[in-house]
Amino acid sequence: MSNETTGRLAGILERNHEPLLKEWLKEMLSRYVRRDKVTEAEIGQQAARFIPLVARAAAAGNSRDIESSSWDEVRELLAEISQARVRQGFSPSETATFIFALKDPLFAIFGKELKSEPLALAEEIVATSSLFDKLGLFTIEEYQRGREQVILRQQQELLELSTPVVQLWKNVLALPLIGTLDSARTQVVMESLLQKIVETGAMIAIVDITGVPTVDTLVAQHLLKTVAAARLMGADCIISGIRPQIAQTIVHLGVNLEDVTTKATLADAFVVALQRTGSTITNSHAHD
Repeated sequence: MSNETTGRLAGILERNHEPLLKEWLKEMLSRYVRRDKVTEAEIGQQAARFIPLVARAAAAGNSRDIESSSWDEVRELLAEISQARVRQGFSPSETATFIFALKDPLFAIFGKELKSEPLALAEEIVATSSLFDKLGLFTIEEYQRGREQVILRQQQELLELSTPVVQLWKNVLALPLIGTLDSARTQVVMESLLQKIVETGAMIAIVDITGVPTVDTLVAQHLLKTVAAARLMGADCIISGIRPQIAQTIVHLGVNLEDVTTKATLADAFVVALQRTGSTITNSHAHD
């Protein structure tokens, strides 16, 4: 893009800020923007900030290169808008229309200001269209990045919700595991368990794997890591939910669980935990 073209874009934006903003908002509100998800006032504020930032960036030169420092503020604003659109439930294409809806109103102004210069008009439309396409793609990329962050955060929250540590009795914790146990989840499991041990001063932690469908070498290693970490914090572990097929698998894999107490059910493990902590449960019903 030539300096002359750059200067024309900056000048046109500065001279026509108010009418351009009015037509742009009309375009967005009538054809593109989901008005049930975002307020007209919010759109107006974002659009009003955008036009002068683009004019200033264009006047600084390098108008084609939106990665240059002169476009920093424009990119920051678009990133902010894209992140907001993720939270508001917009799609990537709906997000990008914030940029694309500006083309028609701006090109109409080009036509009025450059009607006596057809070559300049054609050059300006081509160059500005290319520029806005890049900005529109940037909003989509930022939207995708924001969406990925939301998904990762939701996955983390689900992991935390799926690994509740329950205090069964004084000095006795239980950690029921359901589903697969991979490296990421093991980390969450260990953090949740160790934090609860610190909070309660528990002596015994029962790790129940009744809901774990299969146990392979990796799962067994993760269990042993959890046991070792709990011991370092002063709590011993009992693994419950060892079904016959899982017992066979563990033996077949050659995993050494000799120094770890294992039980078939959570109830059996709880009895052992009570014995180790010196607690007893008595039947309060009178005998006949």
